Amino acid sequence: MFQHTLKENMVPASRSTRDIEVTAESLQADLSRLELQRRALERELAAVVAHLDTVQRALRALEVVMASPAAAPASEAAPETAGGAARRRVTGPAQPATRPRAGTERTYGRLTEQILEYFAQVGDADVRARDVAVALGRATDSGSINAVRSTLDRLVGTSRVRRSGRGLYRAG
Repeated sequence: MFQHTLKENMVPASRSTRDIEVTAESLQADLSRLELQRRALERELAAVVAHLDTVQRALRALEVVMASPAAAPASEAAPETAGGAARRRVTGPAQPATRPRAGTERTYGRLTEQILEYFAQVGDADVRARDVAVALGRATDSGSINAVRSTLDRLVGTSRVRRSGRGLYRAG
């Protein structure tokens, strides 16, 4: 009877050890997966922050252009429709905002021009943002693909590229 009791006690201990090992393996797999997901989200966040910075610089540059003397006739009608924006335009310094704009255009314009050159090469074919990113030699992580997708969407907005379906783009 003593041996029988000893066996009963050993089985649960073996199961407990195995359960702990399985749980540890599962947690290790979760940790690896979550670490990859964290890195991907960090890259995507970096792309969003870069895009936000580009948009803010472009907006400041447009405010400077709108406040310049050459834009005076257009800005006379603007206070009625956007009074707060008109006051903000006048207070912004003209020279510092024009310098970042030139650097921004080079970085922003380079990807745009690369995409337009790519569409000139592929002709009248439907392509995905991922295909464009790969063709341009960019990384295929979600952040890089989203940067290409954002640029494609801006080109769609200016009618330089057409959206031919869900996630598909075609030369305009």
